[in-house]
Amino acid sequence: MEQRQFELGDIVQMKKPHPCGANEWKVIRMGADIRIKCIKCDRSVMIPRSQFERQMKKVLQRADEGELA
Repeated sequence: MEQRQFELGDIVQMKKPHPCGANEWKVIRMGADIRIKCIKCDRSVMIPRSQFERQMKKVLQRADEGELA
């Protein structure tokens, strides 16, 4: 299985949207748990790294890039 690469500050797309309707999240903390913040409503959620890696679809924008992929 391929290792998905993500870093602090990346904008990612998850498999399930947030209840507010947005599906874009910013990675704001990394460790054993990952904290992500909804781009639309600014709510944050902390989930275990293993669950995050299963539920993440793709990286939309890298922290070091200025435009969407």
